[in-house]
Amino acid sequence: MFEFATSSLPTQDQFAAWRGSYATMVDLSGPEDWTASFAGNQKIWDLGSLAFSRVKTAGLKFASLAGHVRGDPLDHWLISVMLEGNSRTIAASHVFDGHAGSVQIHPLGRTFEGYLTDSEMLQLFVPRDFCRGMAHVLEATEFSTIGGGMARLFADYMMSLARRIPLLEAADLPGLVSSTRAMIVACIAPAPDRLQEAADTISNVLLERARRFVQANIGASDLDAARLQRALGVSRSRLYRLFEPYGGVSHYIQHRRLLDAYAALADPNDHRRILDIADERGFTDAAEFSRAFRREFGYSPSEVRTAGKTGRPNRVTADLQAIAPVDRLGALLHRLQA
Repeated sequence: MFEFATSSLPTQDQFAAWRGSYATMVDLSGPEDWTASFAGNQKIWDLGSLAFSRVKTAGLKFASLAGHVRGDPLDHWLISVMLEGNSRTIAASHVFDGHAGSVQIHPLGRTFEGYLTDSEMLQLFVPRDFCRGMAHVLEATEFSTIGGGMARLFADYMMSLARRIPLLEAADLPGLVSSTRAMIVACIAPAPDRLQEAADTISNVLLERARRFVQANIGASDLDAARLQRALGVSRSRLYRLFEPYGGVSHYIQHRRLLDAYAALADPNDHRRILDIADERGFTDAAEFSRAFRREFGYSPSEVRTAGKTGRPNRVTADLQAIAPVDRLGALLHRLQA
């Protein structure tokens, strides 16, 4: 967990620092006198493929960076749960308000502006790559305040996550990310009149069948596109269209194998050699496994193994620790996009 509070800074620097901490995602404007005191507290957790934040802020205005001349635009979804305060967002097509208990979805890659009163909120940053296969769910609910029983359930989940996350062990992260993804799909679903064509539903069903099949055969040496095609009962062209957003069938299979290897390496009770764990998941070359693992997670298999034994978080956080607190959120969001 990384924390940044304006109270640690001289009064005249507080708002400028708060504005700078969000400069990667939105442009903030606050009191007319920028040198006046400004209360802001930000806690962020790096969950690997997601970022979670708890924020308390004095009232301010905000505007997206979409349309600005930027070489590194962020395109995450921001799912927020308001705990206290009120907000208003003005998008191209409509205006929507937030209040305590409401769930809101902002696409950072699109144009919007608005304001907050003194507020406290929970924020979940969801990269578009994380939502392959379910992007239509979030796209259908962009720029809205989600209501109903399922939205209340998601808000409860976010509040429970805020209570539990400081106590989580390193080995809990993959399960946490998986359960959060499931909650997004289950609770932030589009209304019936905004559903995509039936083809999207069929594709999602096929993707879930594929996930289960790959997981059940994770160590099979003959697990490839041809075998997956037979298991799903679809044409070769349909199979490749289905997995195109994932970088192809082979990339998807490798991704699932790496996730499975991660879980084994993070298990302090699994004492097998790293090479044996890799070999059981189709990686016969230790060097290639290590390179693929680092590309996927940003750290080596041995670092996960060591962290699992000591109880330290698996993700290497030295890079964020070395960054000034005001810059950490931006660095984390850029890493998620990469």
